[in-house]
Amino acid sequence: MRDEVKTTCPYCGVGCGLIISPTRDGWAVGGDPDHPANLGRICSKGAALIDTIMAETKRDFRLLEPEVDGKQVSWKTAIAETADRLRDTIEKHGPKSVAFYVSGQLLTEDYYVANKLIKGFIGSPHIDTNSRLCMASTVVGHKRAFGADVVPGCYEDLEIADLVILTGSNLAWCHPVLNQRLRAAREKHGTKIVVIDPRKTASCDIADLHLAIKPGSDVALFNGLLAWLDQTGNTDLRYVARHVSGYEQAVAEARADCPDIETTAKKCGLDLQDSADETGSGLGKLETLFNWFAAFERTVTVFSQGVNQSSSGSDKVNSILNCHLATGRVGKPGSSPFSVTGQPNAMGGREVGGLANQLAAHMNPNDPVDVDRVRRFWKSDALEPGEGYKAVDMFRAIETGEIKAVWVMATNPAVSLPDADRVRLALSRCPLVIVSDVVNDTDTLRHAHIKLPASGWAEKSGTVTNSERRISRQRPFRDTQGNAKPDWWIMTEVAKSMGFDKSFKYRDPSDIFAEHAALSEFENDGMRAFDIGIWRKAKKSAYDAMQPFQWPASRKNQPASGSERLYGDGIFTTSSGRAKMLGVAHIPPQSQTSHDFPLIANSGRYRDQWHTMTRTGTAARLSAHRPEPLLEIHPDDAARFGLSDGGIARITSKQGASLMRIAISDAQMPGQVFVPMHWNDVFSAAGGIGRLLPPNVDPHSGQPESKHIPVTLEPFVPKWQGLLFSSTPVDLSGLPYWVAATGPGSMIYEIAGSEPMMFKSLLPIAANEDDQQVIEYSDSKKGIHRFARLNGDRITGALFVGPDRQALGRDWVSNLFASAQIAPPERNALLAGRMPDAGAINDRLICSCFSVGLAAISKAITEQNAVSAVDIGRLLQAGTGCGSCLPEIKEILDDALPRAAE
Repeated sequence: MRDEVKTTCPYCGVGCGLIISPTRDGWAVGGDPDHPANLGRICSKGAALIDTIMAETKRDFRLLEPEVDGKQVSWKTAIAETADRLRDTIEKHGPKSVAFYVSGQLLTEDYYVANKLIKGFIGSPHIDTNSRLCMASTVVGHKRAFGADVVPGCYEDLEIADLVILTGSNLAWCHPVLNQRLRAAREKHGTKIVVIDPRKTASCDIADLHLAIKPGSDVALFNGLLAWLDQTGNTDLRYVARHVSGYEQAVAEARADCPDIETTAKKCGLDLQDSADETGSGLGKLETLFNWFAAFERTVTVFSQGVNQSSSGSDKVNSILNCHLATGRVGKPGSSPFSVTGQPNAMGGREVGGLANQLAAHMNPNDPVDVDRVRRFWKSDALEPGEGYKAVDMFRAIETGEIKAVWVMATNPAVSLPDADRVRLALSRCPLVIVSDVVNDTDTLRHAHIKLPASGWAEKSGTVTNSERRISRQRPFRDTQGNAKPDWWIMTEVAKSMGFDKSFKYRDPSDIFAEHAALSEFENDGMRAFDIGIWRKAKKSAYDAMQPFQWPASRKNQPASGSERLYGDGIFTTSSGRAKMLGVAHIPPQSQTSHDFPLIANSGRYRDQWHTMTRTGTAARLSAHRPEPLLEIHPDDAARFGLSDGGIARITSKQGASLMRIAISDAQMPGQVFVPMHWNDVFSAAGGIGRLLPPNVDPHSGQPESKHIPVTLEPFVPKWQGLLFSSTPVDLSGLPYWVAATGPGSMIYEIAGSEPMMFKSLLPIAANEDDQQVIEYSDSKKGIHRFARLNGDRITGALFVGPDRQALGRDWVSNLFASAQIAPPERNALLAGRMPDAGAINDRLICSCFSVGLAAISKAITEQNAVSAVDIGRLLQAGTGCGSCLPEIKEILDDALPRAAE
């Protein structure tokens, strides 16, 4: 039997270490207790990784052979065609007619080769990454304040802080393992936790204070805090005098913007009388936050997409950094601003220059000295100074024809970018679209002229960098599937075919990493914080044995306190050595509500899904928590727009429209709705939110506004609704509403329509299977129809249609597809529409780690006297894994116990 493998998780920026152990049937996954990021902890997505790996073994899922113009070809042909078409484009239109759009899903070695190829040898600056949608504003904020894109703190700070502020960060769902560490710290040390978020999210479960600020008002809040700190004498003027410039200007701007706490509260939409004390006798929530920030020297402010994804995201970041610099709380134990990234290697991409406004090794494309340095190191004559097009502008240039060729790697911009219909239009017009991907069907792949099969996570070797600057090894644990190849190999071969073979002689990822490390050290006098020079000559054996480490890891410029934290000594990576505070003003978001679009939609992640679902959408237990995209809306707004819980709504912005199931929730503030970011045209008819997003971007970072979308709503009232189960994918393109989810034995489709149709035609007919029959029941007067397609005694499809949403045991039906034969009682149950276990009807998965649903938890409450989350954990294990489901378990208890007591 094979040995276990230590590797890293492919999801969020926490960068958890995993141990993959071989089993008789495949592999088992667990947290690595020796990895400093997670210390053995794991989340629901990490726990389900093997489920997604098994889905990748299906030939109808993976892209396994290269394709050119719709035909399978050899790698030799695919490489030659890619190189020839790129060379032809450059000869006819110049190097700047070529662009790369890459991803935080790439490993650092892949990223490095991509940057070197396009900037250094093709000679185009146009490479950007989907991290533009994630962390670009933080990059700008860090560089303006610290002189470099540096996260000064580490995860341990969350555990030793006295106050942790989560702003624009739903840590419980988006970074669950960090939330576990914070929850444990609160229980052990009594850490105060504040959540600043327009929504009541799962992170509020452990919060002492929740400030539901007006969307887009973050700068006003932190400007108000800065002005108050200055007015009350709670800044550290000695630290400022020694280590900070711009204090007076920043404070003056903050005072002009928010001169007093009343003005701050008004701009943030907060009620000063809203007490932080449940008795109503204490200070208001805003005053409490200000007092706590002043009182607790060990304060960490965690921020993420809720801050970054804004047309003023860079200023939001600097308003946070201003408060920490004014109080001397940067890079000290338990005291720092802390940006947490969304992707596993967003930080690694920033290290090699993956953003259009960066050069490799944290150098500046606008600095002639840096450009010359990289040019000499790469021995490249093609590298030119200047920034490339950022993501939104890149696809505008593709639309207009300025860019003639685009190579997309490991991402799906046709879904994830704002104004997604224009992105699709741009791709459809582009003469050359090259896509490297693992899967064989994404919205972007549908526009590709050349498709290049890339190695999957389980097959890749390289490194990633997490949110605390920790570099870890990604190690493969299975053979590459089909004819897929590593991304770095694909690009290296194309580079060689284009005539750049002398500069791309890589035989292994360790060669690339050593060159990356050597560049980080090259002519680095300590002014560039990113320095991993100790790895510049590392042999493959040392690379393969690499233990997780934090940068800087320099041979000569090590910080005195080690690499866990930076800037704790007050020396920053600016020309003066001083940090800079920036005067920033609250500017309302570019798009505002109007008579036609009276609500603000906020987009974000679900607990168990990832990006556009190409990976997590294949796992049944990850699909079960939220099988459909839900439009979450306050009861008052639902009544205002005539919407009912469980119904369907059409959500419309100036850019486009989507259809979503309605979930009425007090967690939403009036005037606001929440929509998930994950669904696309592969998993739904109209659930993608990219069509809704305006193309507004931050003027400094180019990061799109994804949290402030003016919309309107109306009910979508179908004439019929149904549940379709199928063992094979089904083409439902003619229906106005359908959403696909992976079930335990089949695909499950929620469907709805406004026109009568031949429902039996929706049942899939399996190819090369002759012994097929359909059993059915219909009551046309009531509009009820039930069908099951059998191949011999095995079920291959089932459909249930009625005037209302179908109430069924979804998992029960789906599990029948895994059986060799369906028994007569089960046939009768299908046609009767009655499931054997009535309690499982429309059951909702709550705990993904242990597959515990609402029905089981409700039963434990009513029949086993469970009165707390601890009881539920003891009886069912729910909540004892990653802990992400604990807020929902407590909501169920709060709802059920009063009624049980009546």
